Amino acid sequence: MSDQPGPAGHVVVCGVRGAGLRTVEQLHSAGVEVVVVADGPDPDPIADRVLASWGVRRVAGRPMDALLAAGVAGAAAVVCVPADDLRAMEIALLVRRLRPDVRLIVRMGNSAVGRALAEVTGEGSVLDVAALAAPSVVEACLGARPHPIELAGQHFVAAELVAPRDATLRELYGPLAPIAVSGPVAGPLAGSGSGAVPGAGAVPEPGTGSAGAGPVICPGRDHPVRAGDRVTAIGTLEQFAAHGGAEVVERLRPSAPARHATGARTAGAARAAEQEERGGRPGLGALVRSLVAESDRPLRTALLLLAILFTVSVVMLRLGYVKPDGSPMSVLDAVYFTVETIGTVGYGDFNFADQAAWLRIFAIALMVFGVVLAAVWFALLTQLLVSRRIERSFGQRRLGALKGHVLVVGLGSVGVRVVEGLLAAGRTVVVVERDEHNRYLARARELGVPVVAGDATDPAVLAEVNLASAAAVAVLTSNDLVNIETGLVVRDQLGDRWAGVPVVLRVFDRELGETVADGFDFRYVRSTAALAAPWFVGAALGLDVLGTFYVDRTPFMVGRLAVAARGGLDGLAMGELSARTRVVAIHRAAGVEGGRAVEFPPRSGTRFGAGDDAYLVGPYEELLAVLRRDALTPGDVAPPGRPAGYR
Repeated sequence: MSDQPGPAGHVVVCGVRGAGLRTVEQLHSAGVEVVVVADGPDPDPIADRVLASWGVRRVAGRPMDALLAAGVAGAAAVVCVPADDLRAMEIALLVRRLRPDVRLIVRMGNSAVGRALAEVTGEGSVLDVAALAAPSVVEACLGARPHPIELAGQHFVAAELVAPRDATLRELYGPLAPIAVSGPVAGPLAGSGSGAVPGAGAVPEPGTGSAGAGPVICPGRDHPVRAGDRVTAIGTLEQFAAHGGAEVVERLRPSAPARHATGARTAGAARAAEQEERGGRPGLGALVRSLVAESDRPLRTALLLLAILFTVSVVMLRLGYVKPDGSPMSVLDAVYFTVETIGTVGYGDFNFADQAAWLRIFAIALMVFGVVLAAVWFALLTQLLVSRRIERSFGQRRLGALKGHVLVVGLGSVGVRVVEGLLAAGRTVVVVERDEHNRYLARARELGVPVVAGDATDPAVLAEVNLASAAAVAVLTSNDLVNIETGLVVRDQLGDRWAGVPVVLRVFDRELGETVADGFDFRYVRSTAALAAPWFVGAALGLDVLGTFYVDRTPFMVGRLAVAARGGLDGLAMGELSARTRVVAIHRAAGVEGGRAVEFPPRSGTRFGAGDDAYLVGPYEELLAVLRRDALTPGDVAPPGRPAGYR
């Protein structure tokens, strides 16, 4: 292996596990020279073979020696994505000491350490893979909710609309910027409305694309669509409201919390949950409603029998008991004597000694059954109170009554971020985690999320968390095989509900994910590495990535590009860009007409100017091609494998 420094202007990638390999792949596809610093001294045969097939050089050794051998002195950027946070921090600090001016991007899983490291490495230099990938999973679980985006200080939304009739995009949606057109969804999801992450399974339609071929990317506004086609567009909330997308505004509101099973407990459970969400100390009414909501059948049965016995006793005493003065017993006296008898706390003011024989026989039955039922009821109530306290101390709750909750399998770094996102959206979450010593259990308890320790491939565990009534499932362990196996078991257990319940599967390899999706009919297969890698690549090459989301199975990226003076985009008309890239808005440079004003939507004849901030959306490969074009000077010719004039 050569120890000579790499070529000037290259990108050094430290680490090839997880998002690292995807980052190298995308940089290589963009024609950028890459040198890889290995994660450690031990070789990785699979990664080495892949890197060799791409012609990417790999160096190993101690961090300082490896960085020098990789040519950090002449690198344009360093992407630090090792699997270990400690090694990432060590390499990042070394890079800053060796090259204070180099563009540095660091993966860091611990948010507290990441904030401290960013003070040294620079603002925006530290990224968290879990935080970058989680929003896409959350959106899929929530049923393809709109994706909010902030561009130049203005709020935009990427959302899906269903074409109401045959027409062109311009006729239906006016100034909304279309970014994809897909065929209609078959089955229960058809006509679902809007959302940024639509489901797969589209029916082929002429001119629109299909589930197999994928959506039509960034069509022109004169593109014809048919009734039922799904159109993903970007615009402001006002524009959506004015052009048939009023439901988009409604869907941005937090979803309703999960309900409890129908019956007498429903209203009490809902009110108790609302009281808990508002905070503060609940009153007696809230406590009673909560206990009623969490009580089980034996407790309710014992209470019902005790109430029946109490009522019969009051009626019998009111009609049959005769006082010494010959008067009947009042209702109040009957209630008082019944409680006195069942509670075995007689005060001598009433007795059955001088009553009729049938009433004394009834008194014997009242005392026997009353004491037994009261003892059983108090025992069950005590058990409920104690178990409820224990369950809450461990972040658990009774789950059999939950309905409409989201089931998250795997409480790793991605899982806990997804849980936080779902809670922020107003959903109730239940977690299944097989590791009872998981490091994120404390966070789940802090959030009040119930955690069931068990194997999600076991149907009994899925029954315990009430999978049959779940609104969505996210399978997010770090093992692809476990995730696929769990997804198949979930599909089997859901039965007829499979087509209508979003099941999100985390799979590292994007090609494997596509194969699994095609073979087993999974609509939402997400690769965290594929979602996070564009952020690292964009940051390394000077593209400010603002968000990623899916349209069917195509990942899209939203980014901001500062147009370089005398670069490949300076003076270029927007209509001359790739047809698969959409310029959503332009923040004009100061000193020109309308300087620093946001132009949305820009016209196709509008030309880029030096210093403009262009906001782009499209598949990340297309945005990287635009970035590469901006790095070229007019007249440059890019030789195969690397763009000329790259800087």
